[in-house]
Parts: sequence; C-alpha cells; structure tokens
Amino acid sequence: MSLISAELQGKMRKIKMLIMDVDGTLTDGKIYLGNDGEELKAFNVKDGLGINLLHKEGIIPAIITGRSSEIVNNRARELKIEEVHQGIKDKLEVYRYLKEKYGLQDEEIAYIGDDLNDLEIMEEAGVSFTVRDGALLLQERCDYCASKNGGEGAVREIIDLILLSRESL
Repeated sequence: MSLISAELQGKMRKIKMLIMDVDGTLTDGKIYLGNDGEELKAFNVKDGLGINLLHKEGIIPAIITGRSSEIVNNRARELKIEEVHQGIKDKLEVYRYLKEKYGLQDEEIAYIGDDLNDLEIMEEAGVSFTVRDGALLLQERCDYCASKNGGEGAVREIIDLILLSRESL
C-alpha cells in the first residue's frame, strides 16, 4: 500500500463513516435535462460496489449534497444508504448533526467532495478526499486526491484505500 503514507493509513483505519457529495463526486458533474424537465445523472457501478463493501465493513455511507434530486434518492435506496441529505446549503451543519447522531469523533469521519462548498467539511473531517478534477483548492488541502475524476470510479478508489488500510480486501 505504498500509494499513501503510513500516517494516512493510520488515519483511515479509524474511519467509521464516509460522507460523500454527489454531483462531481459520485457523478461526473453533468446534469442532463430533458424537454419536460426530467433530470438524468450517471453513476459509476464501481462506486456502488465499493459502497456495498463499506456496509460489509461496518462503515456508514452518507450523502450530503447541495442539490435535490429524486435520482439521488433512488440510487441511495438501491445502495442502502440511509443518511441522505439533499438541498443542503450548510453542509457543515449536517456533518455535525451526523457526528452527534452516531456519537462519532471527527477522526472517525471521512469526507469526499469536489468543490468549494465541500471545503468546510473537509477541513473538519478526520480524513478528506477529493477527485482528480476537484477544485484546485481542495486538491491542495485534502489528505488524498484520487487519480480518477468524479463519476469515473474515484469514490471506489478511495473506498479501496480505506479498506486496504484495514486489510479488508
């Protein structure tokens, strides 16, 4: 596991919850709108399998996103993600709510996001991640920047690193 430092491996071993942004993280950030206002998003099946692996390891997956979409509810239901928070303007407030609800410490929570509205959580979470095409400021401040773009398996890459740090794969 030479991709990351021993220090980061140690931090990742403590993770009990992984909170994810959606647009630009679980998706490529593109939003397709049909003539009737129908919205479409593409999710990566590899990310979905990774989220299922989190469940098996006892790590709670959660979503906090600034937009609202029934598509996200459908995908979350399919992946058995119970903590889905959409239309959120203050993501840090929801982060703190989840931390308190589950009795977690910051070092037990990881966050992956792609843009400036994710920065506050990334600075508070125990481990922070971004995608290869994430905002430059996030790339500079995160613990690990994925080698893949959002929606192209970046979440799976990060989940694999978390699980490898626990020697679960």
